[in-house]
Amino acid sequence: MTEPQTQAVEPKVAYTKGDFVLFRDVERFWLGKPDHTFVGRVERSWQHADTHKVLYDLTELSSLRYRAGIDPDYMRLLPPADAMHDIDTAPLSEPDTGAMTPAAVAWLRHHLKADSSALPARP
Repeated sequence: MTEPQTQAVEPKVAYTKGDFVLFRDVERFWLGKPDHTFVGRVERSWQHADTHKVLYDLTELSSLRYRAGIDPDYMRLLPPADAMHDIDTAPLSEPDTGAMTPAAVAWLRHHLKADSSALPARP
């Protein structure tokens, strides 16, 4: 008899106001309906009076729709390091900016305008 395969589950996380999260509307997901997953920003947390479970209110960023009472079991933190990875790893020594993502190029251009002394000197 073979053992059923299980997948590792993210550890429980306490989210704070302003955190960016990925949220899955589990009812829409299991019913096969579209638009079941979105990016949101945590607005507040609160404890349900009956279940004593901490729930979250989010703003769905694509529509600015307010979503109340979100179960954190269906949320995942979107870490700043992941959003900034392309900029942090941009090949600054490359002569061709085509090797960089558009976000990295935009960030560099913005900072060149603001303070060119903040960027490393080119060899």
